[in-house]
Amino acid sequence: MPLGQAVLDLLPLLQGQCSFTVLAPLYAVSTSPSESLHPEAKCALEVSVCTKKPLLSASQLSDGNFLSVTLEAAYSVPEAFVPTGPLQNYMACLQVPAVGKKEVPLLFMNGILKLGGEKEALPRPKKWSLANIMAPGALNIPNSFILGGPYEDEDGELNKTKDRKFRIQAESMQRIVWDTEKRCYLDPAAVLILKKRIAECQYWPVEVCRMPVTSSSKGKTSKADKGDEDRQIFFHGVAYVNMMPLLCPGVKRIRGAFRVFAYQDSEVLEKTKRQQSVLRDLRPQISLIKEGLGTPGTSSSLSRAVPSKAQREDKEKMTREQEFYRRTSSAPKIQSSDVAEEAASVTSLSLDGKYVEAGTFLVMEIKLDKALVPKRLQEELTKRVKEMIPPRPPLPPRTGGAKKAVEDYHKHIASIAVAILSEYHELFGKQPPDQGATDHQILEEQKRQLNFELNSSGKYFAFKEQLKYAVVKIVREKYLKTTAFETQEQFQAFLSELYVYLVDQMHVALNQLLYEEASSPAPRIRMTDEQLWLFAREAEVNKDYKLASLYHQQRIAQDQHNIQYWLDYGAFCLLLEDTLKAQECFREALSLNPHHVRSLLLCGIVAVMLQHYEEAEIFFEDACCLEPSSIVAWTLSGLFCELQNDYIQAEMAFREAKKKLQAQQARERSISGEGRKQTSATSVRSSSLRPEQLLPEGVPDGSANELPETGQEPALASMAPEEEAPASETASEDASPVSGRRESPCTIFMKAVEFLMKFNAIQFVHMALAHELLSQQGSPSSAYYLTLAQTCLLKEEFSKCEECLCEAIRIDFLNPNVWAQKGHLCYLRRDLQEAKECYERTVNFVEDAADMHFVYLHLGSIYLEDKEYGKAKQIYLQACKSSASCLTWLGVGIACYRLEEMVEAEDALSEANALNNSNAEVWAYLALVCLQGGRQLEAEQCYKYATKLGLEDSTLLQELHAAQQRFGFGDPSF
Repeated sequence: MPLGQAVLDLLPLLQGQCSFTVLAPLYAVSTSPSESLHPEAKCALEVSVCTKKPLLSASQLSDGNFLSVTLEAAYSVPEAFVPTGPLQNYMACLQVPAVGKKEVPLLFMNGILKLGGEKEALPRPKKWSLANIMAPGALNIPNSFILGGPYEDEDGELNKTKDRKFRIQAESMQRIVWDTEKRCYLDPAAVLILKKRIAECQYWPVEVCRMPVTSSSKGKTSKADKGDEDRQIFFHGVAYVNMMPLLCPGVKRIRGAFRVFAYQDSEVLEKTKRQQSVLRDLRPQISLIKEGLGTPGTSSSLSRAVPSKAQREDKEKMTREQEFYRRTSSAPKIQSSDVAEEAASVTSLSLDGKYVEAGTFLVMEIKLDKALVPKRLQEELTKRVKEMIPPRPPLPPRTGGAKKAVEDYHKHIASIAVAILSEYHELFGKQPPDQGATDHQILEEQKRQLNFELNSSGKYFAFKEQLKYAVVKIVREKYLKTTAFETQEQFQAFLSELYVYLVDQMHVALNQLLYEEASSPAPRIRMTDEQLWLFAREAEVNKDYKLASLYHQQRIAQDQHNIQYWLDYGAFCLLLEDTLKAQECFREALSLNPHHVRSLLLCGIVAVMLQHYEEAEIFFEDACCLEPSSIVAWTLSGLFCELQNDYIQAEMAFREAKKKLQAQQARERSISGEGRKQTSATSVRSSSLRPEQLLPEGVPDGSANELPETGQEPALASMAPEEEAPASETASEDASPVSGRRESPCTIFMKAVEFLMKFNAIQFVHMALAHELLSQQGSPSSAYYLTLAQTCLLKEEFSKCEECLCEAIRIDFLNPNVWAQKGHLCYLRRDLQEAKECYERTVNFVEDAADMHFVYLHLGSIYLEDKEYGKAKQIYLQACKSSASCLTWLGVGIACYRLEEMVEAEDALSEANALNNSNAEVWAYLALVCLQGGRQLEAEQCYKYATKLGLEDSTLLQELHAAQQRFGFGDPSF
């Protein structure tokens, strides 16, 4: 008697391996006494499998493919499927090319009919299609799960917004569940046939049916009855699967819901170009399998030798139900054969049509190991750094019109003057500078001789002809004279005006030639507002406050009338606790627009910090009057009143703010009602998941699309100056499908905190958080702990920050902002491995964190320290793609240099130098690249600037000196 059973997956042998060892779990057979004696015992078999040579050749492995088809379930099945009659076998089948042009049917049998109730759990394991497995636990395929996902991401039908409600209802109603995966190897010829078939006909039929289970042990059927049974297929339906997505580049998988229709030969032929039904062709084989005379693709010796208890009970039940079915259905068989065949045909069509009435649909997945049409990988597209280099500013356009004509005239005057000066030097020689002034009579005599020489040699006429074209252009382009003059007086007047202008311009050209100043340096590339803001934020994070202040001042110098620039600079000053300077900035912004509400609020906040309470009261009151609908203005006004012990006025302000918030949320619900319905549907679909199944290391579901609560911006992005959060950014009040608890709705205090964190008003942040803590009915929200952690991180209170982040993760562990903030904490504490894990988890989330730029920078630097240069390059390239800066391109350059990709390294470092030519580290790596390329002059220049700018990285400086000694150049001092 077998005690246990283990199933071994031999797929590695088809994937090119000749041997492998696996620890296969051993599951107790239902008839084994060990199942009842020790149900908690866990056993496993260590199995080693080896072959003398690979089962597939290299060409078969590279040109072939593996196809797997997973049939999950049929939903919204007809009511006639209610199990009142004999035991039924629910089957589905489709054909795929396997070896050349030969097609192999994939038959899914023994579907389980489930009545309405709870939905199928997600994720859930896929099952083997083997028929000789006696241990229930051995049916599950290891490490293979049905993941589910959002309806909108599916490839089939019923994936629109209007179908969501029907899908949700159908998943909890009567259904047939298979959850079975079948695999098939496609040789190179079959792969070509598969692509050809899909191109010829995009729809492939998947047939479904229901057949009564018969047994050969009891109840003999006549040959006529058996022939009728073999010809009939009850509830014969077909689903048309659109396979065309598999011909898209890089697509290896399609999954979705497909409607089931009644099987009609003409319709199937029209849509799929197939003339025969697979189930009809397999009907005799299916009959043999049902009667126990055969097993689909596997040996049945074990199952026949020792039948399980469940198999024996099912067999006896099927026999009893079959006898009852035969007794109750014997009357119609006295009819003639023609009438019986016609009635059976009509009955079959009427039964098949119930699929459409019920809205039945199949959910299945078709997956390939390799895409039929390969797609270039992202690594290949981003391999060369130069492809990622943004284009330089275009060359200045060629000047035309009057300006161009005058410039050409100046050039000709300068050219002629140089030629005349050369003639003078040939005639009279060059006068030494210390000789003194020449006599006037001598100059006149030299002038006369020079004129004679020019006229006699013809050079005078050559010079005049040279100027003629430039003068004509001035006449046409500047004076717009292209036609003859009407009178001689007009002509003479124009000549006088033109002569005066030409003489003046001649003097201008001669002055430029004789008193030419040194050429000005090449103009620096003008940074955009977004670039300067990003560079300032990078400097703040790196605690280079002097450089950050410089960038803020550059923004203001570009546009002193921009209110936002002054507010940003004031927020930076608050970060440095320079309250007086912040007050100057905020007041400067308010002077530009006295009705700017945010400037008023910030002036009031700074006035409170400086204990100028009368001024603060005026600012807050003015803000509430100018914008009565501002939630933040009323909330901050209430906090100020409470600070002044005016609790009645504070309560009134808070009440007014709550009214504004309720009105805002009501507008939201009316505007985005449809969007909330979609979010609610996604929550219902994922409600059956346990929290531990949704951890990032586990198998995710559609719940990853749930948006985190707004206002959860990390401290590193807390200074982004924006208006108060619009209605679309209000936090959702839906229940969290992950934590199983209801997230706290957005309150007036969290709205205020969101505004205050952007401008580093930490004193008011703590006041608002205290009110938020008191106003909560239950425990605080994840947004509360995240904001508190940000304030602690700004003050470098790492222990308290870690406690807050742990609470935030416990409440909402799928929030990328929380993990990013924890990564920043670990990075500052130099716990690089923990920071690396947090940052990698943040990057792997579907939704980006608010400060992904600094996540990329920190993760890239960790990769560089761990010498994982390939990963560092990819991360820095992602940062360059989203928000390029000197530091991102420097990271790309360092990674490429370590990978010995010198061309890409130089391109990246040059781009970094263009964005910031005062970074000593950039110059140092440019020097290393030039040393590798044997460019002595450039290497020395780069080294000079690296030392001049004060390179502080001693390790890099030692590496640079070692390279200079090794190559023998690069340092002019030796």
